[in-house]
Amino acid sequence: MLDKTYEAASVEPRIYEAWEQADAFKAGAGAEDGAATYSIVIPPPNVTGSLHMGHALNNTLQDIMVRYQRMRGRDVLWQPGMDHAGIATQMVVERQMAADGGNISRRDLGREAFVERVWKWKGESGGMIFNQLKRLGASCDWSRERFTMDEGLSKAVLEVFVSLYKENLIYKDKRLVNWDPKLLTAISDLEVEQKEMQGNMWHFRYPLADGVTYQHPVAFDEEGKATEFETRDYIVIATTRPETMLGDTAVIVHPDDERFKELQGKDIILPLVGRRIPIIADDYVDLETGTGAMKVTPAHDFNDFDIGKRHDLAQISIMDREANIVLREAEGFMDGLEMTDELTKTLETLEGVERFAARKLIVSMLDEKGLLDEVVDHLNMVPHGDRGGVPIEPMLTDQWYVDAKTMAQPAIASVREGRTKFVPANWDKTYYEWMENIQPWCISRQLWWGHRIPAWYGPDGKFFVEKSEEEALAAAAEFYGKPVKLMEQNDALAAHDAGEADFVAMYRDEDVLDTWFSSALWPFSTMGWPDKTAELARYYPTSVLVTGFDIIFFWVARMMMMGNHYMKTEPFDTVYIHALVRDEKGAKMSKSKGNVIDPLALIEEYGADALRFTLSAMAAQGRDIKLATSRVAGYRNFATKLWNVCRFAEMNECHAVEGFDPALVKQTVNRWIVTETSRAIREVSEAIDTYRFNDAAGGAYRFVWNTFCDWYVELTKPIFYSDDEEAKEEVRATTAWVRDEILKLLHPFMPFITEELWQRTAETAGSKRDEMLVLSSWPTPIGEDEEAAAEINWLIDMIVQIRSVRSEMNVPAGAKVPVVLSGASEQTKERLAIHEAAIIKNARAESVTTADEIPQGSAQIVVGEATVCLPLAGVIDLDAEKARLGKSLDKIVGELTKISKKLENERFLAKAPEDVVAAEKEKVAELAERKEKMEAALERLAALG
Repeated sequence: MLDKTYEAASVEPRIYEAWEQADAFKAGAGAEDGAATYSIVIPPPNVTGSLHMGHALNNTLQDIMVRYQRMRGRDVLWQPGMDHAGIATQMVVERQMAADGGNISRRDLGREAFVERVWKWKGESGGMIFNQLKRLGASCDWSRERFTMDEGLSKAVLEVFVSLYKENLIYKDKRLVNWDPKLLTAISDLEVEQKEMQGNMWHFRYPLADGVTYQHPVAFDEEGKATEFETRDYIVIATTRPETMLGDTAVIVHPDDERFKELQGKDIILPLVGRRIPIIADDYVDLETGTGAMKVTPAHDFNDFDIGKRHDLAQISIMDREANIVLREAEGFMDGLEMTDELTKTLETLEGVERFAARKLIVSMLDEKGLLDEVVDHLNMVPHGDRGGVPIEPMLTDQWYVDAKTMAQPAIASVREGRTKFVPANWDKTYYEWMENIQPWCISRQLWWGHRIPAWYGPDGKFFVEKSEEEALAAAAEFYGKPVKLMEQNDALAAHDAGEADFVAMYRDEDVLDTWFSSALWPFSTMGWPDKTAELARYYPTSVLVTGFDIIFFWVARMMMMGNHYMKTEPFDTVYIHALVRDEKGAKMSKSKGNVIDPLALIEEYGADALRFTLSAMAAQGRDIKLATSRVAGYRNFATKLWNVCRFAEMNECHAVEGFDPALVKQTVNRWIVTETSRAIREVSEAIDTYRFNDAAGGAYRFVWNTFCDWYVELTKPIFYSDDEEAKEEVRATTAWVRDEILKLLHPFMPFITEELWQRTAETAGSKRDEMLVLSSWPTPIGEDEEAAAEINWLIDMIVQIRSVRSEMNVPAGAKVPVVLSGASEQTKERLAIHEAAIIKNARAESVTTADEIPQGSAQIVVGEATVCLPLAGVIDLDAEKARLGKSLDKIVGELTKISKKLENERFLAKAPEDVVAAEKEKVAELAERKEKMEAALERLAALG
C-alpha cells in the first residue's frame, strides 16, 4: 500500500542512487537498435561553483530533453564536466592560504608548489556542484566526467594553441586590455561589471601653444547663434579620470565644429608635463555634449586606443600593473620633453603614487596653476573586476591574441545559412552583431592556475611555440646555433645581461590561457579529440546547446569558431537560449539586494520535482521567470495530487492488466480518457520537440490535474460503486493504463516521484516492472474517438459553465437550481438523458429539463447549440447582487484607470526600473480581464429583471 504522504527528502536520494547503480544514465542506455544519437554537452560549471537558480533552470531544461529522448529510444549522451575557472580557483586557494595563517602568498610558495596545492584543493573540495546537480536530478553520464585541466583536455588545448599559432591565427601584440590591478591580470569583458558611482567631471584648461588665441562663443540668441565671444588662449577638456592626462597625446574636436575650426592643426602644451600635442579633427566627438573637445590617451582608454590607431598617435602608458603612476620609466613619456621646474615637480610629486591618490594631487596641482575651470557632479558607470572588486584599468600590455575576425567568418555562415539555429530566433541578431564587429580575442592571463602558454623565449625576445619543451628548445638551439639552457625568467634575463657566451638562456612564458579558450573546445575535446575516438565519431556534432544569453559571445560563438575550424562542421544543430530567473517582483537576483533564492533550500523544503516543474512551467521562450516560493509550493501540491490519485487507484484495485488494449475499451468515459491521453501525449511531445517547455509542462499539468484527477475520477466513481462488474474491470484497467502513461509523460519534468510511483504501484499489485521508468518507452498516442471525446467534453463544459454562473451570481453553495435547456438538438437531448445524474450531482442541479421557451428570470449561457438557463428568481437577492457587483466593478475601474495613467506618464516609464514597469503592465492585463468578467455578470443580472 502506498504511504499516506510522499516524503521527497527521503525518496529522492534513494531513487537517484538506484538510477546510478543501474547505469541508467550511461551513454546509449535504453537505446533501441540502430537508434539515432542525441547528445548535449553540459555548460561546464566552475570547479568553485555551487548551484544557483540559473544552474537549476539550465540543467532542468537539459534534463527534460535528455530523459525525453532517452525514453524515445534514442542513443543519448549528456556529457558532464567542469571548468577549472582560473581566477576564481586561484582566489579560493589564496584565501585559504591566508586563513591558514603564516602570511604566505603564492609567490612565497612558488609556482610549482602553489599549483600542486590547487590540485589538492580540487581533489578535496572542488566540484561540489556535481553532487548538487545530482540532487536536482540531472541524468548526466557521470562516468564520462571531464575537467578542463585533465590530461585529455590539456592535450587538446596544446594542439589547438600550437596549430593556430602555426597558421598565423594566434599572435602576440601590445593592445589595451581590461586590467585588474588587484589580481594583476587581464580579464575578459564578462568578468567586468559596471557599477553606478557618484563622481565628478573635471573641466581643465589646456593652454594653446605658440601664443595662439581664438574667439570662443559665450552667449547665444534664441536660434542658437553666437552673439558674444571671449578671447581664449586655452581649450577646455572634461574628464572623469584626471590621472590619465599625463599620457595624453592629442586633443580632438569635431571637424564640423565652428568653435574650433581655426585650431585644427595647432598644438596645446600638456599641463604638468610640457608635452606638445596636436589638436586634430575626428568625428568621434559629439557636437551636442560636453565641451566639444576631448583629450586622447591611447594607452588608457579603449576608444582613445582606436582613435590613436587612426591618427598614428603615441601610446604612453603611465601606470604600472598595480595602477601606480610611473613616469620616469614609462616608454615614450620623456621623449622630447625639456626638464623644466614644472616637470621636475610633477615627477617628484606623482612618481609611484597610487592612481586615485594621484587623481587628487593632479586636480590640486592644476587648480594651483589656475587651470581648473570647473567641477561638475557626475553619475558615472565605473567598470569593476567582478572577482577583485576594484575598478579595472585599461592597460597597454603584451598579450596573446586569436585572430577572431578570420575565425568568425565560417561561424557566421553557419547561422546565416541555417546549419545552426537559435531558439528563440531573435538571438541570431545578437550573434551577428557581435561576430561581425569582433575584435582580436585576448587569450593570455597573468595567473598560475590554468593551461600554461607553450612559448619559450630567447634573450632577444624571439619566441618558439611548440607542443613540448624538448621541441621548443631544439628549435631554439637550431636557430641560435649554440646550446640553450632553460632558466627562470629573471635568471635568464640576468644571464643575458651578464653576457654568457657558451649558451643561450631561455625561459618559458609565465602566462596561462583564458579559461574560455579551453571551454571553446568543449563539444569535441570532451569526446576525446584530438584522438579519433568512437564517441567523437558517434556523438559529434551535438544536438542542442542550452545556455544563457550572456555567454553567446564568450562561449557559444567561440565553440562555433573552434568546431568549424577543427571538426569542419558546427558543434550543435540548435542553440536554445533560456531566460533569466528573477525574483517574484521581476528584479534581478543579487546578494546586495538580498533577494537571492537558493535552489537547494527549495529542494529541501519542497522537493526537486516541485522546483523542476515550477521552472519548466514558467520557461516561456524569451520571457524571464518571476519566481515566487508560492509557485514552488503550488507544484508540490501537484505532486501530492499525483500521489493521492495513485493511492485512489490502488484502493480501487486499479492494476496494470497484461495485454490490455486501450483502443478496444467500450465505456464512453473510457474511450474519452484514452482519446484525451493521446492528445496530451501529442501536445507534450510536440512542445518539448520545439523547446516550448512551459507549454509542455502546462499541457501535462492540465491533463493530469483537470482531465484525469478531477473529471475522469469523478465521472467514474458511480461505476466503482455500481454492480456492473464488467464496467468496473474496464475502468480499473483503463485507470491503471492512464496512470502509467501519466508517469511516463511527467517523468522528464518530475523524475523522482514518477520513478517511485512506477515501482511502488507494481509492488502493491504483487508484481514487478520489467524496467525502471527512466529507461521505459515514451508513450505513443492511440487512435482518437472523436465522438466519445465530444460527448464527455460537452458534459464537462456544461458542468463548468453552470458552476461558473453560480459563482458569479453568488448562488449559495447548498442551493440547488433547476437547469433548463432551450433549443437543444436531438443529440443534446440524448446526451442529457445519459448524463442527467452526473449533471445533477456535479452542477448541484435540482433537475435537468428541456423547454421551447427560456424561463423568465433566468441566467443564460450557451453550450453548443443550446441555451442553458438557470432560473434564479427567488434564489438570490437581485438588487443586493447588482449592488455588490457594481461596487466591485467601480473599484476595479478606479484601479485600472490609476495604473493606466501611470503607464502613460513618460517620466514614470523613463525612471522606473524595468521590473516595476513590467509588473504594472501585468496588473493592467489582470484588471482588464476581471473587469470583463464582472461586466458579463452584471449583464446576466440585468437580464433577470
